[in-house]
Amino acid sequence: MWKRAAPRADGSANRTLEVMRSKTSEGAVTSNTRFLSGFKLHADPALQISGHYRSPDGRLLEFDVRTGPDPGGWVGLHLALPVDDLSSMGVVGFAARIAAPEVLVVRACLRSGTDDGFVDCFFNKHLLFRAEEADHVDAVPVGRHTDLPMRASWRELILFLPTRAFQLSLIDMRVFVV
Repeated sequence: MWKRAAPRADGSANRTLEVMRSKTSEGAVTSNTRFLSGFKLHADPALQISGHYRSPDGRLLEFDVRTGPDPGGWVGLHLALPVDDLSSMGVVGFAARIAAPEVLVVRACLRSGTDDGFVDCFFNKHLLFRAEEADHVDAVPVGRHTDLPMRASWRELILFLPTRAFQLSLIDMRVFVV
């Protein structure tokens, strides 16, 4: 008799991305834009971020974002990654298909909730957005980063987007925890 496998730690995050890819939506971009439960854009209010997003059928997200005259510290695209214990895992990573009309560099991190707030563990590679569609894959070896707690009350994969006006397409993204 076959036993049903337990859901993988990355299953919930990939399901969220699957739902986003399979529906058509669009709307205004603000400092707190929620796309789906567990998937949001959060920006420093000082940036006075505005603009528009689209999620055409079969694609994840397209952004046309403007910022105000004042500098701000961050714009993050947050994806909840419900894995509280990494002690039996080897790597946490993601793959993405990306494009933008002009060259943009984006950083990614794995944010882990702690008793004192949170800890960010940055991936080694930067995402390079350019006019041609490109693939990006990166992974964090779990046991090799002192800034990655094995246990956390919550985790998110965050893409830190530009803090100036930008256009970009996050065509597809998948996460893996193995």
